[in-house]
Amino acid sequence: MPVNHYDYSDNTQLSPHFNAREFRCSCGKSHETLLASELVDKLESLYTALNCSKIIVTSGYRCPEHDKAVGGTSSGQHTKGTAADVCCYGQDGQPISSKTVCCKAQDLGFGGIANITSSYQYTHLDVRTSGKWYGDEVHGNGTVTEDFYKYFGIKKTTETTSILKGIDVSYCQNEVDWDAAKASGLVDFVILRAGYGRETTQVDTQFERNYAACKCLGIPCGAYWFSYAMSADEAKREAQVFLQTIKGKSFEYPVYMDLENEKQFALGKAACSAIVDAFLNTLEQAGYFAGLYCSTYYLDNYLSDSIKSRYTVWCAQYASKCTYQNPYGIWQYNVAGSTEHDIIGQKSISGIVGECDMDYCYTDYPSIIKAAGLNGFTKTTQPTEPEPEPTPEPDTEESTLQQILKHVANIDEKL
Repeated sequence: MPVNHYDYSDNTQLSPHFNAREFRCSCGKSHETLLASELVDKLESLYTALNCSKIIVTSGYRCPEHDKAVGGTSSGQHTKGTAADVCCYGQDGQPISSKTVCCKAQDLGFGGIANITSSYQYTHLDVRTSGKWYGDEVHGNGTVTEDFYKYFGIKKTTETTSILKGIDVSYCQNEVDWDAAKASGLVDFVILRAGYGRETTQVDTQFERNYAACKCLGIPCGAYWFSYAMSADEAKREAQVFLQTIKGKSFEYPVYMDLENEKQFALGKAACSAIVDAFLNTLEQAGYFAGLYCSTYYLDNYLSDSIKSRYTVWCAQYASKCTYQNPYGIWQYNVAGSTEHDIIGQKSISGIVGECDMDYCYTDYPSIIKAAGLNGFTKTTQPTEPEPEPTPEPDTEESTLQQILKHVANIDEKL
C-alpha cells in the first residue's frame, strides 16, 4: 500500500480532521514520518461513522528505536506508518468507549484493532494486509475474537440475532418453583436480584435459594444490585457489598447496577453518570462483565454517551417495540401476570405466583464471559500470539491534553 514520507516539521492537512504533525514520532528526534494514506482515509471514515467531535492520535508513526523503547518489537505496524493509537470523543465531549470504537472499526475493515487499556478509552487501529488482529490488551496481547460485537456484548442492529427469552426475579416472587419455570419454555436465562444499598444485611432474601436452583437445573443466570447511591463514593461502597455477596459464584450473564431511584436522577446527568461509572468500574476491576439496568427515558436523558457506549445495557421499556436507539443486550419488555402491562397476552409463568418481569436477550453473553474468564469463570482459550502492541503515548510536541490523557491511562492500568 502507498506509504507517504513527511518531514518532521510538515504541517500538511491530510484530510478534514487530520494533520501530518499528529502522526510524527514522539521520540524527540527530528526525523521523517511514515504514514499510509489508507490509514488516514479509514480514520476519517471512523470519524464520520462515530459522529466524533474529535479524534486524538496518541501514537502514530514510531521509529524502530522508539517503538522498542515503549514496548514494541521495533518492526510492528507503527514503524511502517500503518498504525495509530487513538482516543475518540463524542458530541458530548466525553471519550467514546473503545468497545464501540472496536466494533465500528471492524465494520470499516481495519486489519488490526484492539482495546488498549482497562479504562476502555484508547484503541489501537492499523491497516495491515497480512492477517487480522482483534485484541483486548486488558486480557493479553493475543487475538480474542472474530467479532467484537459478540465479544463486547453489543447488539448489531443490522443483522438478525437469535433472541433468548428470560425473566428477572427477586424476593417479590417468593419461592419460585424452578422446575416448573424451566419447563415453561419461557426461561432461557434469569437475572437474579442479589440485594440493594450499601450494607451487607441488604442481600435479597431469595437470592441464595434462586442462585442454587439455577445452578442445579442448568439455567444460565446473571445478577443485579438495586442502587441508592447519591455519590461516586457511595456507589463504590454499594459495588463492594455486591461483590462480597456474589463472591465464589459464577454468572453466565452480566452483573448489573439497577438505576431507577428518582432522587438519583434529580442530581442531573453528570452526577448520575459519575455514580454509574464508579459502580460499574468497581465491578469491572474485580473481573466481572458489568452492565447497567435502566429505563429508556432515563437512559436517553440522564446518562452520558460515554457511559452508554462503555457498558452493556439492559433496557426497560414496557411496549410492543423498544425505541432505545443506542446498543443494548437485553430488553425488559413486559410483566407476566399483570393486566396493566399485558402486551403479549402472557398471563403468568409456570412456577411463579403473581407478577414477573420478562426479558429478551440479543447477545451471546455466556460465550463472551466464559471466553474472557469473567464472572467467576476460568479463561480456557489460549489465543495465538501476534506482535505485541504497547500502550498509547501522547506526542510530546502536542497539547497538554494529550499529556493528561497519558497520566490518566497510566493510573487506570495500575488500579
